Formats: sequence, C-alpha cells, structure tokens
Amino acid sequence: MKYAVDRIEEEIYVLENIKTGEIIEVKKDEVPEEAHEGSILKVVNDEYILDEKEEKKRRTSLRERMEKLKKKSEQ
Repeated sequence: MKYAVDRIEEEIYVLENIKTGEIIEVKKDEVPEEAHEGSILKVVNDEYILDEKEEKKRRTSLRERMEKLKKKSEQ
C-alpha cells in the first residue's frame, strides 16, 4: 500500500491511501523523520518507507496538469 502524507498535526501524521482515499493516522515515530507533507510512503514489512520516485512522479504529473489548466484559462 502507498500513502501520501496529507498533513502533520504535532505528533500525528495524517496519511491518505493513494488508491482508495482512506485516511489513517499514525504516530510520528512510525514514519521516517524525513517525511513531510506531500511525501509518499509505502508499507514494507509493516514499516513505512519513503518512496521518493513515486513522489517525484506525482509532483511532475500535478505540475503538468496545472500547466494545462493555466493554458486553457488563457485562451
């Protein structure tokens, strides 16, 4: 499973399953300390691991969609 870090609330990370949209909360000490809002985490052997490749892919896709919308609005 893969999750996006939706937000961080003090000692709790709010994660969203990127396929189902399910929201879960996990303790700060259960995620890598480098994790930030927008990070993608995958679960491997019941452990959260950063998936930097997926995060970069999603950011690129979002940037491209924003550019398309911007071009449409300029027409």
